[in-house]
Amino acid sequence: MIAVTTLVKNASIAVVWDVWINPEHIVHWYFATDDWCCPSAEMDCRVGGTFNIRMEAKDQSFGFDFKATLTEVHELQSLKYTLEDGRLVVVTFRETEEGISVLWEFEPEQQNSEALQQQGWQAILNHFKKYLEHSSVA
Repeated sequence: MIAVTTLVKNASIAVVWDVWINPEHIVHWYFATDDWCCPSAEMDCRVGGTFNIRMEAKDQSFGFDFKATLTEVHELQSLKYTLEDGRLVVVTFRETEEGISVLWEFEPEQQNSEALQQQGWQAILNHFKKYLEHSSVA
């Protein structure tokens, strides 16, 4: 598993959870670079539920759907899901004295280097943190 992490300050765990699972928020942070966007997101946050997050280059030259099925949902604590290609992903939320720790672990795919995958997923997580800390949602 590859792990990326962040610490969100000045937000409750309930707000952090909501921003992670709510399509109204997902479209504002689920992309790795500022050249990309997330035009749509769907989330059925329950065991057996699915999600589909659309990521596209802003110039519309390329895009793809990020789809998965949720296998475990522990509200305000963790999510586990299986991507379309069978890889496992785990997201863990934990309250600390410094803020809310978010740990995102995933099985790597075989097309790109693990370092590149870690950088991309970390960049998405950094956008998540930035959205939470610099918008009025927190």
